[in-house]
Amino acid sequence: MNICLLGNNLTNLVLANILLKKKINVDIISHGKPTSLTNTIRTIAISNENYEFLCQNIKGFSNFGWPTEKIKIYSTKNKSSELFEFKNKNQSNFFLLKYIKLYNLMKKNKSLKFINLKNYNFETIKKLNYNLIINSEQNNPITKKYFQKRIEKNYKSLAHTAIIDHKKIENKIAFQIFTKNGPLAFLPLSKNQTSIVFSNNSTKFIDKSSLLKTINKYNHQYKITKISEVESVSIKFLLLRDYFFKNILCFGDLIHKVHPLAGQGFNMTIRDIKSLSNILEENIKLGIDDGQIIAEKFQEINKHINFMYGLGIDAINSFFKFDNKLQNNLSGPIFKILKGNKFLNKYATFLSN
Repeated sequence: MNICLLGNNLTNLVLANILLKKKINVDIISHGKPTSLTNTIRTIAISNENYEFLCQNIKGFSNFGWPTEKIKIYSTKNKSSELFEFKNKNQSNFFLLKYIKLYNLMKKNKSLKFINLKNYNFETIKKLNYNLIINSEQNNPITKKYFQKRIEKNYKSLAHTAIIDHKKIENKIAFQIFTKNGPLAFLPLSKNQTSIVFSNNSTKFIDKSSLLKTINKYNHQYKITKISEVESVSIKFLLLRDYFFKNILCFGDLIHKVHPLAGQGFNMTIRDIKSLSNILEENIKLGIDDGQIIAEKFQEINKHINFMYGLGIDAINSFFKFDNKLQNNLSGPIFKILKGNKFLNKYATFLSN
């Protein structure tokens, strides 16, 4: 079976590595030559289950990732006592790793094949006789022509990311504070480094001096020695209405973008990769190489799950924004009930993973 992936990005690099392991022919097609990232300080949180999947399927991946045992949730009103605590018995809650390290690891596979095509469209790709075309590019001609129907919401917010260096500590607990200006997350990266993600309810860029002031206002654990430069990205909510056209299947951020407060954006993509991998394996065993059948099956299995998950994360963001207007008088009683009920507590932790 021959598959092409449109876009030289992390999603396609991970997917290509998984498919190559299954002996599926894969080409990565893009407008330009493969690039090397050098300066980004972005980090990725990967759930325990997804981390195990990548360890099993990506050579060398088990050498990456800092384990976090608990996630504690706070509000502005309750700075000293957490509203809720997510933890998994006898296993880590998630693993944090630097985006650049994962990207460079994925590129090491010598079996990867990159093709540079300028101004390609569906007719151009169709002539190359691929069974399945997987598209994860936002702005190519194929996306613009066939995949514009979507549910979209602009939060009019910027997610600011930085890394702080600090004195050595155990650093196995992540913290998220829902401030009046948006969620602020402290995500452990090592014993002396922690990633900061501040989703500010504003489109104004925050420099590192201003971000450090916000960090210090809520920091009760780290003795900070240094802060990196700040990266920012606009926050949007997006769900694509139709995942496929003929044998073209959309994938990654093209089918779902969610608020970073739950750290689930790339986790949703990994779950999609697992699902697509299983669908391809089943169809190949049956001798089916029709890309449209495979694309339709992927949409049937995953669209409603991604839809509910995306809306759920959006609802969490809306709830805390509303709760802040009420001086956090809503979240306290609700999370008290959640913490006190063993079934609800266990179910909430299961969903977070």
